[in-house]
Amino acid sequence: MTAWRDHKIRSEETWAEVRRCWEAGETGASVARRYDVGLANLWRRRAAEGWARDRPDDPAAEPVEGWDRYAQGRLAAWEGELEAARELALDLMAALAGGPLEGATAWRLGWLYRMRAQRLGPEVAAADREAARDKPWFEAFWTDEGRLRRQGRLDQATLVLWRDDWRRQAGLPQGAAERFP
Repeated sequence: MTAWRDHKIRSEETWAEVRRCWEAGETGASVARRYDVGLANLWRRRAAEGWARDRPDDPAAEPVEGWDRYAQGRLAAWEGELEAARELALDLMAALAGGPLEGATAWRLGWLYRMRAQRLGPEVAAADREAARDKPWFEAFWTDEGRLRRQGRLDQATLVLWRDDWRRQAGLPQGAAERFP
């Protein structure tokens, strides 16, 4: 066992220099050897005092396709999202005006029916149900009691009903990732 007199006690000035060297990028082992401090003590003190190296952030990794093609793809995606948001706004405005939903995108039908029922009341909801009674997807949207199903069920039914359209839009070839959706 080591006697107390064998313990190294370093001044605060020494530890300030150790910290300065380590934060400048020198390795812990090198600093510990040079200032004759224990490496474990260096790590303990670094953690307790929150030492941090002033290191610049790594540069962004260039995408495989290059920055120009990446930017072109991001711009195209943004424009597509913008156009989809605008189409949704038009569908929603028309739906909440109380008119028929004949022109609405299939992906939005369940949500639009729900919004109309909540915002325009039970009379419009009943009229929507009657107008859709002859549609092949009617039973997927309404219960036997005539209630509109929960939104999650409507979304799931939409994916099942228009699965091939979804797969085509997602760019999935025939036979690939067949468990989706």
